[in-house]
Amino acid sequence: MNNTAVSFDIPTPPRKGTRGGAGDHIYLVLREAIVSLELKPGQILDKQVFVERFGVSRAPIYDAFTRLQAEALVDVVPQRGTTVSLIKISDARENMFLRRAIEVEAVRAVTRNISGNHVEALKQNLRYQSAAVASGDNAGFHRFDLEFHAVLFEALGFERVKAVAETARLGLDRVRRLLNSRRRQEFTLQEHQVILDEIQQRNANAAANAMGAHLDAVMKELEAFAAANPELFADLQSKSDGQS
Repeated sequence: MNNTAVSFDIPTPPRKGTRGGAGDHIYLVLREAIVSLELKPGQILDKQVFVERFGVSRAPIYDAFTRLQAEALVDVVPQRGTTVSLIKISDARENMFLRRAIEVEAVRAVTRNISGNHVEALKQNLRYQSAAVASGDNAGFHRFDLEFHAVLFEALGFERVKAVAETARLGLDRVRRLLNSRRRQEFTLQEHQVILDEIQQRNANAAANAMGAHLDAVMKELEAFAAANPELFADLQSKSDGQS
C-alpha cells in the first residue's frame, strides 16, 4: 500500500468562524481527492500528515474520516489505521440497481407534471454538456452530468427519494470517473437528449425507458472495463490471480 505523501493541492481553508468550518472543508477536499483517484485505492491515510498539511487539530480530521467511512470511501480499522477503500464492482452493481429502480420511476412521474422552468433548465444543461465535450472539459462534463439528474429530482420534489438516490450515486462516483472518456461523454449526451425529448413529448413510459437504457449502457461499460482491468477491483483481484 502507498503511504500518504499528499500529492494533491489543498485549497485555501475557510476563515475561522465561517459556516461549516474546517471539518467540512477537509471532508470535501479529501472526498474529491479519493473520488478523482488522486488518493489511490488502498492508500494509507495518516492522520498526522493531514493535521500538518491542513494546520488543524486531530478532531476535524477524525470527523472527516468518519463521514468518508459512512460513504464507504475509507476503511477505518481500530489499532491499524485508515486506508482509502478499494473499489468493488459488486458495490457498483448494487448502487446502479438502486439508481435504476429510483430514477426510472422518477422520470416516469416527472414527465407527467414537469414545469416549463425545469424543461428549460434541462435544455440549458445539455447545452453546457455539449460545450464541455467540445472543449475537453472532463471535470465540467462530470458536473453537468450530475446536474442533469439533479434537475429531474428537483422537479420530482421528493426529498427522501432524492437522498436515497444521492447515496447510491455517491457510491458510483469513483468508478464512473474511470469511464470519463470523450466517447462515453458523447454517448451520455446523446442518451440525455433522448430522455429530454421524451419528457418534452410528455411520453412518460418512453422517458422512463430511455433513462433505464442510459443507466444500463453505463453499467455495461463498467462491467467491460472491470473485466479488462481486474487489478483495480478488490472483488476481482482474487479471480484474476487464480487465472494467472
